[in-house]
Amino acid sequence: MILMRIDSFVCAFAALGVLFISPFSHAADLARGRALVERSTCAACHGKDLKTPVSADYPKLAGQHADYLYAAMRAYQNGGNSIIGRKNPIMAAQMQSFSQRDLHDLAAYIESLPGDLVLKK
Repeated sequence: MILMRIDSFVCAFAALGVLFISPFSHAADLARGRALVERSTCAACHGKDLKTPVSADYPKLAGQHADYLYAAMRAYQNGGNSIIGRKNPIMAAQMQSFSQRDLHDLAAYIESLPGDLVLKK
């Protein structure tokens, strides 16, 4: 019984690795990320600078870590999956048209923006 649980854990961990790590094989393109942000509706909720959201319910994106942003956007794409998905119908709909490369470019560009992120030590 314990071995079955360990096997299940190892398989789930490997699947997450393939989902989140393998797409990092290309260098992100900041200019492409900027173009994607400008063509999308990100600013409608998160603010033109992506750090002044129209509501306190929406997160400030500018300056967030790219790996976190990528994982969050990917999780919105997988919203129906209860293990790795984020359940927000608006964000899920927004993310569906983006490829994994798009998400990496978006994340890199958003990370490059000046933001209010504070790292505590």
